[in-house]
Amino acid sequence: MKRAIFPGSFDPLTLGHYDIISRGVTLFDEIIVAIGVNSSKKYMFSLEERKVFIEKAFIDEPKVKVVTYKGLTVDFCKEIGVEFILRGLRNPADFEFEKAIAHTNRDLAPIETVFLLTAASTSYIASSIVRDVIRNNGDYTKLVPKSVRVK
Repeated sequence: MKRAIFPGSFDPLTLGHYDIISRGVTLFDEIIVAIGVNSSKKYMFSLEERKVFIEKAFIDEPKVKVVTYKGLTVDFCKEIGVEFILRGLRNPADFEFEKAIAHTNRDLAPIETVFLLTAASTSYIASSIVRDVIRNNGDYTKLVPKSVRVK
């Protein structure tokens, strides 16, 4: 069974993330959306809210599981027996950043990173942009799945 982890903070889940996960399920038997916990980071949404956003977005997709983890992604991969990390690329800067992480991960463990290019229609969306739109009372609904709703 080919399983991949799709790690991130998902603060919040965007249509770009949704696109990568949706396309990833066609390549893997299971996609584990892994929400990383970083105690030094300030999040707009709680860990539980972020988990619910993703679970609701993929409620009808049994190949998607949502978990949380702490520490290095490759250590978590080894812990749960996953050999692939799925990552989305929006632009050349993403590629350079993700390439360095992928090489480091491969040095630390026998983990392959699989890159998918984001769809052109979502390539400009970043969680940081969505948070800024929300903070400024803009229409963020065009940038996120229906499961992501601010109180």
